[in-house]
Amino acid sequence: MALINKASLLTGAEFRYIRSAGMLLSQPALGKLMGIDGQSVARWEKTSKVPRWADKLVRLLYTAQAEGNEPIAKAFERIKTVERLVKQKIVVKEFLGHWKPSLQDEGASAS
Repeated sequence: MALINKASLLTGAEFRYIRSAGMLLSQPALGKLMGIDGQSVARWEKTSKVPRWADKLVRLLYTAQAEGNEPIAKAFERIKTVERLVKQKIVVKEFLGHWKPSLQDEGASAS
C-alpha cells in the first residue's frame, strides 16, 4: 500500500511490482484490463515512462482488489482463467484402441 499512496508517479519497477506481485497479472492481462496491448505495459515498465492515466488506473484497480471489490476481483480472475486456457493445447493419443484427450500447457512436451 506504500506504493499506492506514493505522491509521485510510479516508476516502471514499481508499476511492475504492483502488476505482478500485487495483482498477479501478466503484462497482456493488465493490458486487456486497461484496454491496451501488453506491449505498452512492457514498454512503460522498461522505460519508466508510465502515463499519468495508467498510473492512476493501476492504483485504483489494485486498491479495489485489495479492499475486496467483488466485480474487480471477478474480472481479474476471468482474465487469468482465459490467459491460462489460451496457453493450453489439447493433445489426443491412442490408448488401447481409443482416443484419449489431455490438456498440456504451451511448451510442455507431448510424451
